[in-house]
Amino acid sequence: MLFPKIEKGINPYSANVQGKANEPITVAGLLDRAKQILGPLYEGGVPDWTLEEIYNRLESNAPRIAIIGGSADHPAHIMDYLTSSRAAIRIWQNGGVPFYFSTPVMCDGTAQSNQGMSYSLQSRNAVAQMIVNQLEAHSYHGAFVIQGCDKQPLGVVSALAHLDRLRKSRGDAPFFATFAPAHVLQGGTIPEDVIVKLNKMYDKAVTMGHQDIADDLKDTMSYILQCSSNTAFQGVFERAVDRKIITKDEHKYFEMRLAVATCDSKGGVCAFNGTGNSSRHLVAGLGLVHPAVELLTQPPNQQQINETIDALALLINKPEFGVADIVHANIKNAIRIHSASGGSTNLMMHMVAAMIYAGYQFTLWDVEKIHKEQPIPDLFDYSLTEGRDIFSLAMQCCSGNSRGMETLFFELLNNGVEMDQDALTVTGTSWGTRLKYSDSLPAKKVKENPIILTKPRRPFSGVDILRGNFFESAVVKISGMPTPQLNQFDDKLAFVLYFENEDQANESLLDSLLIEKIKENHLFDQNKLIQTLKYNAPDRFEDLKDAAYNEMFDVLAKEGILKIAVIIAGQGPVAFGMPEMFTPMQHINANRILKRICTIISDGRYSGVTYGAAIGHMTPESMEGGGIGYLKTGDILHLQLRNKRIDLVNSNELVNGSNLIYVEDLKLEKDRQELYQDRLSKIKQRQKLVAAVNRMVGHTDASRGVVPIQVFEEAELFYKHNSHDSHALLP
Repeated sequence: MLFPKIEKGINPYSANVQGKANEPITVAGLLDRAKQILGPLYEGGVPDWTLEEIYNRLESNAPRIAIIGGSADHPAHIMDYLTSSRAAIRIWQNGGVPFYFSTPVMCDGTAQSNQGMSYSLQSRNAVAQMIVNQLEAHSYHGAFVIQGCDKQPLGVVSALAHLDRLRKSRGDAPFFATFAPAHVLQGGTIPEDVIVKLNKMYDKAVTMGHQDIADDLKDTMSYILQCSSNTAFQGVFERAVDRKIITKDEHKYFEMRLAVATCDSKGGVCAFNGTGNSSRHLVAGLGLVHPAVELLTQPPNQQQINETIDALALLINKPEFGVADIVHANIKNAIRIHSASGGSTNLMMHMVAAMIYAGYQFTLWDVEKIHKEQPIPDLFDYSLTEGRDIFSLAMQCCSGNSRGMETLFFELLNNGVEMDQDALTVTGTSWGTRLKYSDSLPAKKVKENPIILTKPRRPFSGVDILRGNFFESAVVKISGMPTPQLNQFDDKLAFVLYFENEDQANESLLDSLLIEKIKENHLFDQNKLIQTLKYNAPDRFEDLKDAAYNEMFDVLAKEGILKIAVIIAGQGPVAFGMPEMFTPMQHINANRILKRICTIISDGRYSGVTYGAAIGHMTPESMEGGGIGYLKTGDILHLQLRNKRIDLVNSNELVNGSNLIYVEDLKLEKDRQELYQDRLSKIKQRQKLVAAVNRMVGHTDASRGVVPIQVFEEAELFYKHNSHDSHALLP
């Protein structure tokens, strides 16, 4: 399908000869290389991309389309060269001018547990800045985006929406784009000989009396191999070394064998429903992904690329198909798809950021308002242990039994959720038009191991926003907590176990004697312990209220009555780049004792693959005067997850037998100012571990997307939830 010429704005290539002198060789080089890479797969006849023809297309304002790739040091982008080659050939065949550039893409899995994680969130804004810079410098009209993993997808969405808004304000042509997500990487399997050795380790742990480690090992072995499950193995192995079940050399041997069996050589986005696949679902929900390339098990073929590229002809020169307008029109759809599919907590910031970059006044409270308009049912029966990972979903799509997010969209409608079927997408049509083609659309088409469901697992899903008397906002991934686990932590009193940073937390959470040490050092006051027993398990109060401290503590820990709020402060955007607290949470989840009694509360983030009682994104962050920086070990928090609150309890009143009374907001700052100032000085010192050029100063907080202040201040358009509704104000 031939592309129309660009109609609006100045053509700098016509007005300035230097671009026509410089760029033809880059286009010819790209197309020559594409033909060579494709070899016998090349479909196009005799090449006609002479320098003169490229010059003529630049002169006549033929659509200049950038193919935006990633970096080959990220598994999702290993096969970019094949996809970009196919895209370049088709863009040329349709009368456009293809260009190629790539951006660095940080792999969160690689960055976990090291200094690199402090650069992860910042990389999203850096990607946005680099892309806008390149698109503006070379005056491209549109983009074919090879969508990767982690922060790259929403970084690119933000950049293109921002540029589209800018172009329209200048009177230039709207910026159009389509996204082609990297295929899904199949999870690895544990080699048979390693399974035999791990089973022997299990038997040895049982024989030595360490049933907890044996059971944790079995649980971890049930998962497909992925970088995140390797972290779970690491936690089990380190505890096993500590108890002399295996040697350090045996630990490193297991680590090596599991690591090299994890990833398929063709790369792709990992099979777990983490930030990478959550971003895939979200960007599809934003209408920016053509269904031909949405969920694949290998790189797209030429026919799939052709369908995607050809549809661009329907978008060019039409403002309603500009990226900012598509994002705005589909934000409700995207948020509801994110919720129904159990999406990553990270996206709670990235959705907000994309709207702000698109020019809209939009915050976390707008996301909450969309959530509250109607409950979103849990329609995603995803599992890493029962053959229902995202690779399995991609297989169902490739076999013609599912249509991915179109199927989820359809099932949300069937469950009474108001999805906007009039919103436009990169197919050049609306969702409603796409859904008129009903083949393979219903979820019931998948007979075995369905992932997208017709009937919800439960009536609620997604990420909830919390408030409290010592903070403004935080988020918790309800979809990452099975209902029994939610019941374990909801409406419970929890003791604070405070850590100034993640390193301290990881060291303690890997200590197999952590619970014993808490008990031996009486970190939790006995009178407070009695009162938390009375609140958390009133039916056990009379039996245990007069027990000695050690006896009471042991019973409360064993029966899960004791609750511990592991506080990890000093991790916010300004303090330390807002790294993910995946590793400490994984250490908890890999320990059957800790996962029944511990939640983590942090001003840091969480990985998309994190599950369990993980509470993050707390604002204000500790470095900015947030109440999380004033807490201390032994404090008591009232966890009310269903009521979407966490409050600091007045411990003295609690010990005196009164009803729950919460600490007044300002009292905490007044009474603990000296403690806070000491912590603040340590945070500032630790901040210097992050390169100054990458520190996130001059940014908004997590509830406002963590975007540069100038981007936030220039977002002046009002987002209206309904036709009669004005912009949702901050609470």
